[in-house]
Amino acid sequence: MFETQSEEETIEVGRTVGATLAPGAVVLIEGPLGSGKTAFVRGLAAGLGGDPGEVSSPTFTLVQHYAGRVPVNHVDLYRLAPHEVPDLGLDDLTEDHVLAVEWPDRWSDAPGEAIRVQIEPTGDTARVITVQSADERIQ
Repeated sequence: MFETQSEEETIEVGRTVGATLAPGAVVLIEGPLGSGKTAFVRGLAAGLGGDPGEVSSPTFTLVQHYAGRVPVNHVDLYRLAPHEVPDLGLDDLTEDHVLAVEWPDRWSDAPGEAIRVQIEPTGDTARVITVQSADERIQ
């Protein structure tokens, strides 16, 4: 569990997690609107050798791609119903990439071995971030 007090600290947690990932990893990021999911992905991309300045919320485009040592496909399922998600072919977006998914509750076939990130606001900029792999909590 990580406690952050600013967007910059949330980005740093994402960077820490990103530095541990290999191609094929799936990261499911949950939290309410405005909780810092995209900020976390900025850090994730940076930890994978990408430019965090390129990261933006893919709410209207659904999928964004970021180059890096390990490229990242960033997906936002907020605007989709669960029955629409299979048409995206998310499994195909993991090959040689890390797949970061916001609003993963809409993906009924998310892989069980995915890393789950829960971001909980505890104040205006404060967050508690829990990162859990399929078998253990990351601290």
